[in-house]
Amino acid sequence: MPPPRKLLPVSPKRIHLIQTPTPLHRLDQLSAHLGIDLWIKRDDLTGFALGGNKGRKLEYLMAEILDQGIQAVVTCGAAQSNFIRQLGAACSTQGIQCAAAVMAMPFDVEPPESNLNDALGGNLVLDRILGIDLRFYPNDTWETLYLHAEELAKEFEAKGYRTYRMPIGGSSPLGAYAFYQAAKELELTFDSIVFASSSGSTHTGLAYAFHSSATRVLGIACDPEPEITQDFALLARGLDEWIIDSPCLQADDYDLNFDYVGPGYGVPSQKGIEAIELVARMEGIFLDPIYSGKAFSGLLDLVSRGELQGRVLFWHTGGIPALFTHGD
Repeated sequence: MPPPRKLLPVSPKRIHLIQTPTPLHRLDQLSAHLGIDLWIKRDDLTGFALGGNKGRKLEYLMAEILDQGIQAVVTCGAAQSNFIRQLGAACSTQGIQCAAAVMAMPFDVEPPESNLNDALGGNLVLDRILGIDLRFYPNDTWETLYLHAEELAKEFEAKGYRTYRMPIGGSSPLGAYAFYQAAKELELTFDSIVFASSSGSTHTGLAYAFHSSATRVLGIACDPEPEITQDFALLARGLDEWIIDSPCLQADDYDLNFDYVGPGYGVPSQKGIEAIELVARMEGIFLDPIYSGKAFSGLLDLVSRGELQGRVLFWHTGGIPALFTHGD
């Protein structure tokens, strides 16, 4: 009797939202300035709801939502969340209600010093255009915000809506799978890939895609949480189910640098602002002050230290609307 066939993983379903592959091109001026071969992956140009990497995740997450016959999606986050903006757009295109519990500056233990609590521009303008049901709460811990989101979900369920609880930032195994697939768009080999790392699905997907290669996958942390890689490892357990010969990454397998977080999550750093100005003036490309600006400031410092060399890719994750809340 022949041995039983090994069943191959079934790929998750996906709907079409964004324009892929996103552009990949060399940064000639910065390459000469820094003395490396520097390239950029333009997920700021995904073409859906003002762009950003979250659209990749939403193609898979929305497929699951539609499969389940969902009528309302509830999530939470900072008031200027890029994910809430793109989630609201995705739900709107499918006739699904979208609601979010938000705080101006949620925090882990102590609130960061910031004057951004009353910022009304940026993503909030776009959220209102999209008709997202935003529920504002006073600044408090993330755990408190999660409780508010659960209360909001129960409110929709009490009204009879089939409700989907969306994890913050769309960080789920499906979100990580989207970036595992995104890595296939790269037509060149890189010594290092650098990007802003926060809730973990971008980092996890790319780490899985390049785990057996010579490419270093380096996340620059935007959250001051040293234990956050434990959350990445949890995402990885779900991702394992869809990948043949999965590497089964653990928390210690992630390359995550915390040196460039600055004053805290959601608060711009001086080095990040300088990086935004440098890239804009040398390449005509805008970064954002919360994620990609900080990540690029880390890239600049690591290049100056000789820790990044050769052909380096910066993965631009988007977030441009945040520039219009931090004008000062």
